[in-house]
Amino acid sequence: MPITDFLKRNAELYGDEVALVEIAPQMLEKAKVTWKEYALIEPNAEESGRQEMTWKEFDKAANRFANLLLSRGIKKGDKVAILLMNSLEWLPIYFGALKAGALAVPLNYRYTADEIKYCVGLAEADVLIFGPEFIGRVEEICDRLPKVSQIFYAGKNCPTFAESYDKLVTYCSTKDPEIEITDEDDGAIYFSSGTTGFPKAILHKHKSLVHSAIVEQKHHGQTREDTFLLIPPLYHTGAKMHWFGSLVAGSKAVLLKGIKPEWIIKTASEEKCTIVWLLVPWAQDILDAIDRGEIELDKYELSQWRLMHIGAQPVPPSLIKRWKEKFPNHEYDTNYGLSESIGPGCVHLGVENIHKVGAIGKAGYGWEVKICTPDGVLVEKGDVGELAVKGDGVMTCYYNDEKATNEVLKDGWLFTGDMAMEDEDGFIYLVDRKKDVIISGGENLYPVQIEDFIRKHQAVKDVAVIGLPDARLGEIAAAIIEIKDGFECTEEEIDDFCKEMPKYKRPRKIIFAEVPRNPTGKIEKPKLREIYCGESLVAAQIKG
Repeated sequence: MPITDFLKRNAELYGDEVALVEIAPQMLEKAKVTWKEYALIEPNAEESGRQEMTWKEFDKAANRFANLLLSRGIKKGDKVAILLMNSLEWLPIYFGALKAGALAVPLNYRYTADEIKYCVGLAEADVLIFGPEFIGRVEEICDRLPKVSQIFYAGKNCPTFAESYDKLVTYCSTKDPEIEITDEDDGAIYFSSGTTGFPKAILHKHKSLVHSAIVEQKHHGQTREDTFLLIPPLYHTGAKMHWFGSLVAGSKAVLLKGIKPEWIIKTASEEKCTIVWLLVPWAQDILDAIDRGEIELDKYELSQWRLMHIGAQPVPPSLIKRWKEKFPNHEYDTNYGLSESIGPGCVHLGVENIHKVGAIGKAGYGWEVKICTPDGVLVEKGDVGELAVKGDGVMTCYYNDEKATNEVLKDGWLFTGDMAMEDEDGFIYLVDRKKDVIISGGENLYPVQIEDFIRKHQAVKDVAVIGLPDARLGEIAAAIIEIKDGFECTEEEIDDFCKEMPKYKRPRKIIFAEVPRNPTGKIEKPKLREIYCGESLVAAQIKG
C-alpha cells in the first residue's frame, strides 16, 4: 500500500473537510480581530495571512502536478527535487510527485547554491521545483544541473529560466493518474542533516513512508477530532512524518510560518490545536516568554491542547519539569529517530512514562532496538554502546554511496552513530554521538551529560559542549553557553556550579556565545568546532 492511498481515501471520505491551514503571522499581527475573522475579509487570498485547503482540493492539486509530470515525460523512478518553504502547496507537490511514480527529493531551504547543485546532482534529480525565496540561488546554478530537464517555479512573477507551475497545472487533469505503486517501489530521497559532514542522500521505499505513518498514529493516537500544529520545515522527515499521523486519521493540520512564542500560543488557541510538536529551543523560548510576562496564558483558549511532544535532540528533564508547571494538563512524549529510519518513532518514550523523562524510551511500534559494540555484540545494561535499530522504516541505502551504506547497515540493523545506555527498566538514554565523544586524558567524556547538567543553571538558555585540542590531555571539554535575555553570568559562576560534577567531567573552558542549531533543532557542532578548534589548535601548538 503506497502512502498516496491515504490521501485518496481522505478525499473520498472527508472531501469537504479542511485538511490544511496555512498561517502567516507576519500578515496577521496588524489585525485587531481574531485571525480567522481577519481571513474572512478575503477568504483564501494570499494577502489574508490565513488560507485553507480541503482534502478534496489537496488530492486534486496532487493529481494535477502528477499529470503535469507525466505529460512532460517523467516516468516511474524519476526524481523530483522540491525546494520550497512551508506552504499550502508543499504537500500537494510532494504527493503529486509520488502519484506520478516518481521519487520526491525534498531539499533543505538553507542550502547555498552550491549545496543545492550538489544534492540535486547526488540524487540524480530529473525535475526541480522551487519557490520565490530561492530565485537567486537557482538562477546561479540552473545551467549546471546536468540531469535536470525541467525547472518549475511555484509563485508569482516566474523568472525567465523556469516555467510557471501555477499556470501549467491549471490545464492538467484533476483525475488520479492511477500509476501502479507497490510497497517495494522507491518513494523518496531525503538528505542527512549534515551534523557530521556533507549531506548524504537517503533512499526510502514506499514501505518506509507507510511504516512511519502507522507508527506515528499508533504512538500519539490521532483521531479526526485532532488538529496538529506543524511548525518545523517540511523538507525534513521529522515534521512530515509527524504529520503523517494526521494523514492516517484524516484530521486537520495547521502550518505555522514562524516560531515566535506568542505566534505559537496564539495559533494553538485560535485554531483549537490539540497536538503540538516542538523543538527544545522553541519550548524554552515559550517558557521564558511566559516567565517574562510577555505571554499571559489566561488570555488564550488552550484547554483543548492535549499533547506536547519533542524530538530531534536530547531533551533536558528540567525543561519538561518547567513545562508541566505551566501546562499541568498536557501529556508529554519524547520521540527519537533519524532520517535513515524515516524520521521519528523508532525509539519512543510514551505519554505513560513521563516519570522517565530524560530517557528516549523503548523500541517504537514495529521496531527492534539494541545497544551493542561496533561488531554487533550486545553490551550489558548500564554500559555504553552504539544504538542500532531494525524495522520497515530503515533506509534502503545511501544513494550512490555503497561504502557509507555498508558502514551503517549490517544484517538489517541500522547503526545510528548515537551512543546510548539502557537502565534496569529497559529504558534507553542517549549519551552522545559517537563522533562527538571527547577523549580527555584517556577518559571518555559524553557532551550530552555535561550539557544536561549545565542547563540546570537558571541563567543558561542553551549550551553545547565540544572537545578542543590540548597538548597534554589530547582534548579538553569546552562549554559554549548562551545566556537567557535579562540574565548575567560569569565563568566563575559556571565553574562553581559545575563543582557538583566529577572533576574529570567539568568543562576546562567556558565560552559565552550563541549556540547554533539547524532547522531541526540539532546543535551544529561541526560549525562550533570550525570556529573554536582552529584557534585552540594554534594555541596548543604554541604551548607545545
